[in-house]
Amino acid sequence: MTAPTRSWIKPAAIAASVLALAGVGYATLAQGEKAPDVTFISIAGDKISTANLRGKVVMVNFWATSCVSCVREMPAMVDTYNKFKGQGLEFVAVAMQYDPPNYVLNFTETRKLPFIVALDSGGDLAKSFGDVTLTPTTFVIAKDGTILKRYVGEPDFSEVHALLQKALAAG
Repeated sequence: MTAPTRSWIKPAAIAASVLALAGVGYATLAQGEKAPDVTFISIAGDKISTANLRGKVVMVNFWATSCVSCVREMPAMVDTYNKFKGQGLEFVAVAMQYDPPNYVLNFTETRKLPFIVALDSGGDLAKSFGDVTLTPTTFVIAKDGTILKRYVGEPDFSEVHALLQKALAAG
């Protein structure tokens, strides 16, 4: 005997519910809004502020070593950075508050991450960027400090590359 089907559950309704739940409880930063003024502290102890990054296109990637999607997308993030760094791209990978610093350091060293890796020890950076709770979440920020795009989950890297080319070419 087969289980009865629940024809009353429609895929679109499920998707809408999931998307609604994903947005509950935090205000997200949207395209066109200014990126927050924050200071990242790299695992090397360097301080990098968003104010000092004005005039450059910046990618800020919130991730965790325990996040399967984050680990899977990291080689493409490295490739993206290497492709565009000579044109002025800056990249900050922000490890989430719950990620043990020794795990982040080990991941960074074993994968030879070429960009800035910062720790969000107090969770303040995630809160400043619209209370980021889902990883990976990546922001592309224009030279003037406005958010061009926010990606939740693994982005389509051909789309990211097209956006970066346009942003880097802009005056």
